[in-house]
Amino acid sequence: MKAKKTNLPHKKPVENSKKKLGKVLIILGILSFLGGVGSVVAAFLLPQSTGFEAAFPEIPSKKNGEEIYSNLTGLVVGSAEELKAPAYCIQTPNGMDGARPQVGLNQAGVVFEAIAEAGITRFAAIYQNPTSAVIGPIRSLRMYYLKWDTPFDCTIVHAGGAPDAIQAVSRGGYKDLTENYTYMYRGTSGTRRWNNLFTTSGLLAKMNADRGYGGSDIKGFTRMTPEESLKSRVDNLAEEKLNILEPSTGKTSVLSGKTLAIGINFGGLANFNVRYNYNVDTNTYARSYASGMSHDIYTCPEEDLGEKDPEKVCNLTQLAPSVVAVMMVSEKRASDNYHEDITVLGSGEAYVFQNGIAIKGTWKKDSDAEQIKFYDDGGMEIALAPGQTFVEAVPQYGSVDY
Repeated sequence: MKAKKTNLPHKKPVENSKKKLGKVLIILGILSFLGGVGSVVAAFLLPQSTGFEAAFPEIPSKKNGEEIYSNLTGLVVGSAEELKAPAYCIQTPNGMDGARPQVGLNQAGVVFEAIAEAGITRFAAIYQNPTSAVIGPIRSLRMYYLKWDTPFDCTIVHAGGAPDAIQAVSRGGYKDLTENYTYMYRGTSGTRRWNNLFTTSGLLAKMNADRGYGGSDIKGFTRMTPEESLKSRVDNLAEEKLNILEPSTGKTSVLSGKTLAIGINFGGLANFNVRYNYNVDTNTYARSYASGMSHDIYTCPEEDLGEKDPEKVCNLTQLAPSVVAVMMVSEKRASDNYHEDITVLGSGEAYVFQNGIAIKGTWKKDSDAEQIKFYDDGGMEIALAPGQTFVEAVPQYGSVDY
């Protein structure tokens, strides 16, 4: 595995920032009793939004005076009811045989990427409260995707799959939607060939109601609050400049320029290796293929347009998640000598990229039902920044460079 050292900071500044923010909030609480003076002071003292929410808009809300955060994304949601909204884990292809550009992938709160077969990667995209007029394409399921999906308590949306995965879904009591033309449809574009199976937000909601699946009890990743995330940034958009020491060298951390490039090599076909470039203005990581071509996807209107080809009703935009987490995994060819077998439980090396920060550590997953946790080299759990999160499962013969 090849990974370069970085002079970007450890996650410890988040703890200091929480203390500072807590003091500010105490002061504001006192001032709020003085004829509304607190609200004026707050406009100057509290951190202002500087772009970290670009991928997902925030909706102001309160529960007993406190913000309500999505268990999927860590972002503010409009009401407590939204926390229990149905979740959908949709198997989405990434081949060069008509799968690209994908559709609606920008609305997935969490996206897992791993090799599905023959060096070709595939996504397990987790949605909650989707509004996209088109979502897809939809392809087959693998056992390791199912195990990553399980903590999200989602409906598994797929078109068939590897025999062991299909058997596990059937016997495991999962909420399941496999290829079904009541809730899915085939597009008419000839360029997509067999990658033309789509659904819509409306069809997913109808399926959920028709089958009585109810809501989802999502076990999400450990997250920072938006305020904590904002304070942990080290670029020039942060509310205050942070003097952070990089533990291994003792040198003050510096963000060099306005981009941080991450290279993900899956160790197979070059067409599926990817790069992420940090954008200081949006605090997101623009995703491209190793060739340099932008990974564009179709973003669609947030309304029911019926069963439409995405090419006719949607617009292209570049994927740009807020967090990129890399898990080094043990991978081998399955017994059918075609599909992949990835070890999901246990632990391994990990890298977390967020807020312009690179953190090296480990991942751990104790059971199918438990969510993955990330830890730094000191054994402290890493809280992920709010927003869309891409989790890259890189085999032991692949690499990450930054």
